[in-house]
Amino acid sequence: MAKSPAPPAPATAPEPSYEQALAELDRLVQAMEAGQLPLDQLLASYRRAAELLALCRTRLDAVEQQVKVLEAGQLAPWSAT
Repeated sequence: MAKSPAPPAPATAPEPSYEQALAELDRLVQAMEAGQLPLDQLLASYRRAAELLALCRTRLDAVEQQVKVLEAGQLAPWSAT
């Protein structure tokens, strides 16, 4: 008997943009702080929040590296004038 082919791998959703990740993270934190989530959902929300936080940090680090390159390795002081 021939083996049936393996099922296709599930499609992964594209990573959210920084702004989308930050907005989702904010919603998750608000829901967790409200204290109304069941324990299983609270744990799932915490895990997702940790993933989003890591994604945001990675993106911010990448932008910081790009700014350093643009400023020839010297970060100039920010002036909001």
